[in-house]
Amino acid sequence: MTSTSPQVSSSARERAQKILTPYLGSHQQLSGFVVERSETIDELDCEAYVMRHTASGARLLYLACEDDNKAFAIGFKTPPTDNTGVFHILEHSVLCGSAKYPVKEPFVELIKSSMQTFLNAMTYPDKTVYPVASTNEQDLLNLMDVYMDAVLNPAIYTKPAIFEQEGWHLELDVPEGAALTDPETHLRYNGVVYNEMKGALSDPLSVLDDAINKELFPDTAYAYQSGGDPRAIPELTYQAFLDNHARHYNLANSYITLYGNLDIVATLAHLEERFLNDQVRARDAEARRAAAPDAQQLERALAAGPNPLEIQEPISCEYRKIQMQTSPENATLGLAYVLGGNGVLDRKRITAAEVLVSALFDSNESPIKKLLMSEGLGSNVSAYTQSACLQPYVLITVQGARPDAAQQLRELVEREAARLVTEGIPRERLEAILANSEFNLRQRDYGTADGVVLACEALSTWLYDDNAATLALSYAPLFEELRAELDTNYFEELLRSLVLENTHRALVELVPTNEALDDPSEAQLQQLRTELDEASLKEIAHQVDSLREIQEAEDTLEAMATLPRLHVSDIGDPAAEPALVVDTSTPLTCLKHDIPTRKLAYMAAYFDLSHVSFIELSYASILARLMKQLATKHHSASELDSYITSQLGFLSFSVQIFSQPDWRLARPVLKVSAGALSEKLDALVDIPREVWAETLFEDTDRIRDVLGQMKYGLEQSFLNAGHQAALDRAMSYVSPPALAGQQVSGIDFYRFISELLANFDERVDELVERMENLQARIFTSTNLVMSFTGSDEDYRRFWEKAGNLGLEPRKHPEKEMMVRWPEPRAEAFIIPSDVCYAARATDPRIPNLKLTGAWSVASRVLSFDYLWNEIRVKGGAYGCGFRAAKDRQLAFYTYRDPAVDASQARIDAAGSWLANFEADPETFEGYIVSCTASLDAPLSAYALAARQDEEFFSKRRAGWREELRQEILSTTQDDVRALGLVIEEATRQAPLCVFGGREIVEQSTLNLNVVELLG
Repeated sequence: MTSTSPQVSSSARERAQKILTPYLGSHQQLSGFVVERSETIDELDCEAYVMRHTASGARLLYLACEDDNKAFAIGFKTPPTDNTGVFHILEHSVLCGSAKYPVKEPFVELIKSSMQTFLNAMTYPDKTVYPVASTNEQDLLNLMDVYMDAVLNPAIYTKPAIFEQEGWHLELDVPEGAALTDPETHLRYNGVVYNEMKGALSDPLSVLDDAINKELFPDTAYAYQSGGDPRAIPELTYQAFLDNHARHYNLANSYITLYGNLDIVATLAHLEERFLNDQVRARDAEARRAAAPDAQQLERALAAGPNPLEIQEPISCEYRKIQMQTSPENATLGLAYVLGGNGVLDRKRITAAEVLVSALFDSNESPIKKLLMSEGLGSNVSAYTQSACLQPYVLITVQGARPDAAQQLRELVEREAARLVTEGIPRERLEAILANSEFNLRQRDYGTADGVVLACEALSTWLYDDNAATLALSYAPLFEELRAELDTNYFEELLRSLVLENTHRALVELVPTNEALDDPSEAQLQQLRTELDEASLKEIAHQVDSLREIQEAEDTLEAMATLPRLHVSDIGDPAAEPALVVDTSTPLTCLKHDIPTRKLAYMAAYFDLSHVSFIELSYASILARLMKQLATKHHSASELDSYITSQLGFLSFSVQIFSQPDWRLARPVLKVSAGALSEKLDALVDIPREVWAETLFEDTDRIRDVLGQMKYGLEQSFLNAGHQAALDRAMSYVSPPALAGQQVSGIDFYRFISELLANFDERVDELVERMENLQARIFTSTNLVMSFTGSDEDYRRFWEKAGNLGLEPRKHPEKEMMVRWPEPRAEAFIIPSDVCYAARATDPRIPNLKLTGAWSVASRVLSFDYLWNEIRVKGGAYGCGFRAAKDRQLAFYTYRDPAVDASQARIDAAGSWLANFEADPETFEGYIVSCTASLDAPLSAYALAARQDEEFFSKRRAGWREELRQEILSTTQDDVRALGLVIEEATRQAPLCVFGGREIVEQSTLNLNVVELLG
């Protein structure tokens, strides 16, 4: 697209001001848009412009700033009225083809071929958002075009199979040799969202959250599970699915956000020309009427308008018990209080509540959390403020709860709240939270494209008030107000109204049970199975065959040609990356990163662990976790917590295992990392040094609490990120470094923690002695490497203050860690879930394996072509993938998978498929473009420094990324096909690891060693 905006300045903000300011306060339109107001948001270094398209009613927010990682998002208000998950299914389904782009999976095609830095869609309790981001402006326009056509003109009206695939459909499991009518033939539901939600609702916290919302807001949309309850999803009809799209996915109900260094005139013109003008909207409406199975019903749905989003009058749920089939460790309590006031638009009250909750619950030393933990209510206590809803609330949870703790939870919270209201909330805690928030605001490290996060942030208020598009984006004035309130009783009065005088609250207890609970959908299936005759069963089988035929059909060349394509020539050169400098002139060797940081400074200390024994790695991991949690020689645990929070943005201790060029070797380190405002640079030296050198291991009750929190956290990771746990475990079957990793954070470490807790009283003295011994041996200057990210001036000041950090060379004799050789296993770990996670990792001893750029392309081809279609689309798993790691291991995984054997059979065939892979030149060039773009994706200052550190410790040769990039660009289809035989041979030997529900594991015919994991 040719730019039509005048290039009056290199500054995006100045260009936007020059172009858009004349339209403010006038009736003049720019591509059909009226500019309603503008605002400078200093915290984001941007100018915000709020617009509305006069003819269509579409709202638009443009955040003009210098960020070249540009973003677009369109959102819709979508409050549910039942538990069928219709808006979640729509979120998936509209991305399965549209009028202009009639391919089966344009979403996947964009992942395969664009330069996107973010591409996804999200369903919230009251809205659905479709955001994309890219560093290439033409690419962003392409992504925007596909997404707009997807949401406004999806293929769902002409292709019911999309609803069946993404939502739900019936399938028959016919055992080998059995007939359709035999009793062994099993009827079941399948569908991507259906299986995703079976996994999501295996998480006790998700179930508890749903129950809390149902009790707090019984008469509103928030009483329903927006993602869908698997027991209710099969109640959704195809017609109701279409009706909800027509009622909610229209421009008058839309919220569009643009972000970054954009040609705003060209972008608005594109939106107007393609989607917003009267002629286009009339044409598209007529096309939908013609395509709809029932045009009259479609018109009635449109006339009905979107679902209402209403205020819930205060209601008090004194106690509600719910049951969940899960392990006893997952007993959970939830105590919630609605904030009141002016609801979501009362930003001062909401921000103050976030500060208050952090001060009272964020750490083990926070007053209310400390009390609840000391009373032994459960394994862990946490709290957060849910502010992205019409009526924000605070939720306090106790995980691993004691059976009789429910009423005690409320009593203790209210008793401690009353004491704090009377005696005053410690100002040092509130001040610390405010200071820490200032660091986070300046850092603005969202972990993903800024524009995507800010689009969702804007909707957290904009959705409820057209005048509140920017209300959630400007924080600095609020923090100034709250600092002033530290001299008043504002926070005490907030706590009084929130907890002591609140009539809008709920207390819910989730009680685990081993007994199968009533499942209406399963009962319905069993009843339906008895009623179906042979002809009906044949019809179901025929419908599944028809669906499979559609899923397996290749998109036509004509359909594929409609998709916008980038070429290798569009990529351009990668952004220059500041070189890593290894500075040996400093008192301690330092990795110096010259990266802009917005007046922040980061340091890391990598303490060598090669001298500890293999067994001691688990103790080192505990040592890292205990740092910051206990008193030091100069501060009590409570004082230390406030000191850290007020002076540092963060302080973390962790054990990391860095791979080496020789795949048999690894470099273990204990990493200490911290960040601070430039003006608080001294704390970057003083606090970490005090913690690692002076921590006392006297408070054994606190040590027990921390171990319990670690155990519970691992259990939750197995349940919610089982694919990563399975990958780590599968790799440990064949890789010595991965086996060492199991000692630090995997299954072996979980077993170690569990055994330690079970015998804590007998082993605590030995544990304390181990901690003190490791503290003395690890925190020395021997083989220590530092890292610093910040300005040259801050670097100079840091070393003037730090010296040698008070560290002496190691006095203990050198040893070399010996890692036993791994043993191939096939394990299935039972977790309380209705789905499974599985992984297979290949032996790094594969002959002549060299992981070149061709493997990066092959990974993308397998993940987003073969595996996506076979395991996600056909098999109904929520996720799957293949990766070729730098440490010579190839790995497959599945995520929230309804079955083990079917997916593994498809993985067995992956190598053969790749060996016969063939794509048209444009499609293959898309793989090259997307692979290269993913390598070039921008990183935050801290993330970039951490990556460069990892490359240093992993001994990546200089220029290896540039070499990899060039290898990707030069990869041919023959190169990719040649890897198929390697994968085929390697996969045949690759051991399998599964984390899954008992029923799914027991249905597998594979030779798996079943392990009872929890308990």
